[in-house]
Amino acid sequence: MFIYIQLRASEKTFSIRRMCAALPVSESGFYKWKRNKDNPKAWQKLLAEIHKILDEDEENTNYGVERMRLALEQRGIKRSYSTVKRAMARGNLLHESNRSPDGLTKADRDAMKPENIIKQDFTAEAPLRKLLTDITQIPCKNAKLYVSPLLDCYNGEVISLVMDTNMKKELCMKTITEAYKKFDIKSGVIIHSDSGSQYTSGKYKKLLGKLHAVQSMSGVGKCWDNSRMESWFATLKKEKIYQIDTTKLSVEEVKTIVWRYTFAYYNTKRVTTVNPGGLPPAVYRERTASVKNAA
Repeated sequence: MFIYIQLRASEKTFSIRRMCAALPVSESGFYKWKRNKDNPKAWQKLLAEIHKILDEDEENTNYGVERMRLALEQRGIKRSYSTVKRAMARGNLLHESNRSPDGLTKADRDAMKPENIIKQDFTAEAPLRKLLTDITQIPCKNAKLYVSPLLDCYNGEVISLVMDTNMKKELCMKTITEAYKKFDIKSGVIIHSDSGSQYTSGKYKKLLGKLHAVQSMSGVGKCWDNSRMESWFATLKKEKIYQIDTTKLSVEEVKTIVWRYTFAYYNTKRVTTVNPGGLPPAVYRERTASVKNAA
């Protein structure tokens, strides 16, 4: 898949035929991947059906894998136990068992560690379908400030930004809930993060499951798996934070600086190489939305 992503990024510069000949991929294989890359996967379609069942009655949230498999079968959707389990795991819908026959507390480690779904493909064909998040810190006069954004891969827009003097899971959860307050985020959105303990916590995973979001996670120690989010942090620090001595400013002062840079400049005024014509993220989103509505 990574080779296909590289080909797609270079197809305006080089001949696809020549690039495929130089790489161990077929030309037909590349075009097939390109046609289908944004189509819903089988597990995404199944997860959407599972969410419909859960939404029918609040008590359905108690369904385990077998009961969900049977509920799907009643609706004419026949899938194996393992297929249903994988889809529920990706949607953070599995119930973690706290008891075992020998009375010891155990955890399903496979279910608790989400897989890397986006696999360094930070492109998106529509807004609010693939989101990235992480935490960075800024030293201040009276404490460290932790910054938690949520970035849309479609246009590079920071759609949510929460800051605090701690980096607990509640900071990450608030980042997500604030985004849902501002935007109409549909079921099945992919939210990608690193493998920090905040993102593997039961409360965070439960929140994503409740919001019908699919969790994707970088491998341990693999910063490139979330490089686009890291790039935004680098831009923030290079263009604003490193130009001032934040250790002489209070947390509240630095909060104001970061907030203004993000929402009054980066999203709305700053020329970006990511979007066509260099349009700022929010401007590009609004332009494409108006074109779509006119059509």
